[in-house]
Amino acid sequence: MKDWTLAIDASEGPRYLAIAEAIARDVAEGRLAPGDRLPPQRQLADRLGIDFTTVARGYVEASKRGLVESTIGRGTFVKRGAAPRDTADPRRQQAVDFSMNMPPEPDDPVLLERMREGYVSVARDLLPLLRYQGFGGSPLDKDAASAWLGRRALVPAQERIFITPGAHPALVGIFSLLAKSGDTVLSEAITYPGVRSITAQLGLNLVGVEMDRDGVIPEALEEAIRRHAPKAIYLNPTLQNPMTITIPERRRGEICAIARRLKVPIVEDDAYGFIPQHGPAPLAAIAPDICWHIAGLAKCIGAGLRLAYVVAPDARAAWSFGSAMRAIAVMTSPLTAAVATRWIEDGTADTILRFIRAETAARERIAMRFFEPGTYLSDSLSFNIWLPLGNGWTRSAFASHARGTGIGIVVSDVFTVSGPPPEAVRVGLGGPVSRTQLERGLEFMAHALEGPPEMAAGLF
Repeated sequence: MKDWTLAIDASEGPRYLAIAEAIARDVAEGRLAPGDRLPPQRQLADRLGIDFTTVARGYVEASKRGLVESTIGRGTFVKRGAAPRDTADPRRQQAVDFSMNMPPEPDDPVLLERMREGYVSVARDLLPLLRYQGFGGSPLDKDAASAWLGRRALVPAQERIFITPGAHPALVGIFSLLAKSGDTVLSEAITYPGVRSITAQLGLNLVGVEMDRDGVIPEALEEAIRRHAPKAIYLNPTLQNPMTITIPERRRGEICAIARRLKVPIVEDDAYGFIPQHGPAPLAAIAPDICWHIAGLAKCIGAGLRLAYVVAPDARAAWSFGSAMRAIAVMTSPLTAAVATRWIEDGTADTILRFIRAETAARERIAMRFFEPGTYLSDSLSFNIWLPLGNGWTRSAFASHARGTGIGIVVSDVFTVSGPPPEAVRVGLGGPVSRTQLERGLEFMAHALEGPPEMAAGLF
């Protein structure tokens, strides 16, 4: 083990990041060479007078940067050919992508190791998971799905539950059953862009319904149904992407009553439904006979799983959906489904969810420091803010200004179904972006919005 003395400056940010920065600096300046062994984590924690978890997170961060690698039983070593991915002062690192609406990524070493252990456990029974299997999921996976859905007050029979390779294929399958080319589907006036792409691909006419701060307006919904005779209503009722709206319970009941009376099925995209601990019951719990419920795992566990649990309104609809999904995807990856099942059964999924809630709330508090209440839309548990623009800023000018500084955001055009797009942008708060990067990006945007675009004209 190299006699290496770690010098950190905790004044510039969290101590675990300071540890990673110190390793990067010493590699760049030659004080650490490839193959050098770093001090054991507990020893370094004692030496610095900090807790073990902080050091562990620092080593994990250094590993993410390609600086070190750890071997169980041997220790942590500087990698061969190690070089910092970016040795610049972190205060000068401005390339940040706020364009994706993603949950924050776990960085707790204990949680990450627990997640890895789940993969290892599943791999012990690998060969059966590499074979073709019937579509919809095994009984074991459906049991896990049922337990997971139960957290949202849903208790469907197993024959109505399908495990699909993500929410997008599920939406394609459902819309292909409910409508044919030329038919109309209703949605929020400003909605998730993925459904715009899917309906366009299927040749469907997507019509937006007027909204207020509680979601689609019931009277506007009824009027749109009578005018357009839609084959389905698509809604994202909890922490709606992009406007972060959660439809309150009373309005959910009104929407379901209108849809049932006028005999129009609802496609409920519950991507964010598991994020609030005590959110309103899903539409499918209020009107299970007319609702298709999609509980994707991308936002509450991880997008890389590519899994969604779908609940059909009845057994007959489930049979048709199964046929449609077999034609689209053959089957869901049994290996991926087994990992999700393992994490649900052993509590890892709940631990990930708790991390996402806590970190998301912390990031929302950062946003509150830079934008005045009432000047933007958000929720304490949303992964983004919806930012209307003022002082003469247009969405294109603001996006160009941000992009010129390496900041990616999304303009309102991609979300707007009906009417002219508002002068607004969506700013993501999650994903691999660190809190420090988030602070600097939001500070830059808030500063720009304090004056007219002409004040920044030379920068884009």
